[in-house]
Amino acid sequence: MPSLWHTFRHGVHPPDHKELTASVPIRRLPFPAEIVLPLRQHAGKPARPIVREGDRVERGDTVAEADGQFSAPIHASAAGRVAAIEFWPHPEGVHAPAIRIEVERYSPQALRPRIIPEWEGLTREELIAAVRESGVVGLGGAAFPAHIKLSPPPECPIDTLVVNGCECEPYLTTDHRTMVEYPDRVQLGIRIMLSCLGAKRAVVGIERNKPDAIAAITRTLPADLDVSVLDLRVKYPQGAEKLLIQTVLGRQVPSGKLPMHVGVVVQNVASLATIAEVFETGLPLIERIVTVTGRGIRNPGNLIVPVGTKLRDLLDACGGFTSDAREVVFGGPMMGVAQADLDVPITKGTTGVIVLSEDECKTQQSWACIRCGHCLDACPVFLNPQILGSLAKAGRFEEMNAHHLADCMLCGSCTYVCPSNIPLSQLFVAAKAQVRKLKVA
Repeated sequence: MPSLWHTFRHGVHPPDHKELTASVPIRRLPFPAEIVLPLRQHAGKPARPIVREGDRVERGDTVAEADGQFSAPIHASAAGRVAAIEFWPHPEGVHAPAIRIEVERYSPQALRPRIIPEWEGLTREELIAAVRESGVVGLGGAAFPAHIKLSPPPECPIDTLVVNGCECEPYLTTDHRTMVEYPDRVQLGIRIMLSCLGAKRAVVGIERNKPDAIAAITRTLPADLDVSVLDLRVKYPQGAEKLLIQTVLGRQVPSGKLPMHVGVVVQNVASLATIAEVFETGLPLIERIVTVTGRGIRNPGNLIVPVGTKLRDLLDACGGFTSDAREVVFGGPMMGVAQADLDVPITKGTTGVIVLSEDECKTQQSWACIRCGHCLDACPVFLNPQILGSLAKAGRFEEMNAHHLADCMLCGSCTYVCPSNIPLSQLFVAAKAQVRKLKVA
C-alpha cells in the first residue's frame, strides 16, 4: 500500500497522556452494593424492561429486551433483587429510565449454566441472532448494535473488514490493553465477523504509539485467513470510521453514505473480543474494560467493570480523588462528556473515566473569533467550523445544513486548536439536536 494511505489530511496532534495506564494490566473491579442499568445504553431505541420491582435476577439474566431491530437487550451484571425501575441520572446529562438492582452481598455471582454452541456449526442467521441476544454493541464509544453491522443489505456486499485498533483519544488505553492481553480473542472475533459478512480479508489498523499491541496482534495472525496489520501514524481523529477507511484502504466514503456503500465494515477491537467471548463463554455483554485515569485520580488503571456500576464506586476503587481534582469526563477529553453527578452509572459505551486536575483543564472563558483559519486546517472532513459556529450562535440552524453540518463528526479538533477558546464542537452538538427537532416538527 502506498505510504500516503497511512494517514489522512488535516487532524490534530494532542498529547496522548497514555503513559498513566498504557502498561497497567487489566484487573477486575469488585461487585458494588447496587447497580443501575439505564434502558438507553446503545444507539437506537431504548430497551424495554421485562422485570418488575421485587424480582430476583441472576448474573447474565435478561432484564430488558430489544425494542425493535435497531435496539439491544440489557442483562443483569450481578445477581440480586430489582429495587426499582425509575428515572436516574444518565451520563448524557439527563434523567432517563433505569433498572436498579440491589446486589446480593454474599452471592458467588456465578452465571447460570448455559448451552454454548460451537460457532462453526451455526448458520449466518444463527450467529447474528446470538450476537443480538447477547446485547453486544460497539465498545468504542458510539454503542452501535453489533448485529446491525453483521447483517448489511444484499445490495452492499462487503469485501473488507477494517479493525479499529487506533484508540486515538488521549488518556484512553482500553483497546490497547485488550490487544496486548487478549489478542487471541480479538483474532477469534475477526474470524467470526468475516464468516458473518462473507468478506475475504481483514486489515487491523493500529497507531505506532502501541508497539506492544502491534506485536501481539501480529504474533497471533491466523495462517488460514487474509488478515494483516497496518501500523499507522499517530494523529487524531484516526479512529473515525470514514477516516480510517481512507487511511487503510484509500477509499473515500461519500457524504451521506456509510462504510458498507464502499464494501467495508469497521469494527472496534474491544467489540470483536466481546463477540468472541459470547461464543467462548456464553456470557452476554454485562461487563467491559474501562480506563480510569487522569492526574485527579490516585490510582489510575484499566478495570473490568460490571455495567451499571456507579461512578462513585468506581472512583473509590481507584483510591478516590486527589486534592486538585476538578472535572470528571466519561470518554476521552476530545469527545467525552463532563459529569455533574457521581451516581451516574457506567454503561456499555463507557470507554473511560478521566479525572482531570486543575492544571489539565482549559479555561472556560472565550473570546471573539479572530478569523485565523486554524479550525479549517484542523477539520478532517474539510468543513468551515468558523461559519458553522457563527450560524449556531445566531440560531440559524437550518442554514447550517447547507454548510454540511451532518458531516461533522463532533471530533473536537476545531475546539482544540481555536486560540479564542470558542467551544465549537459543543455548539455543533446543540445545533444537531435543534436540527433534529426541526425535522420532527
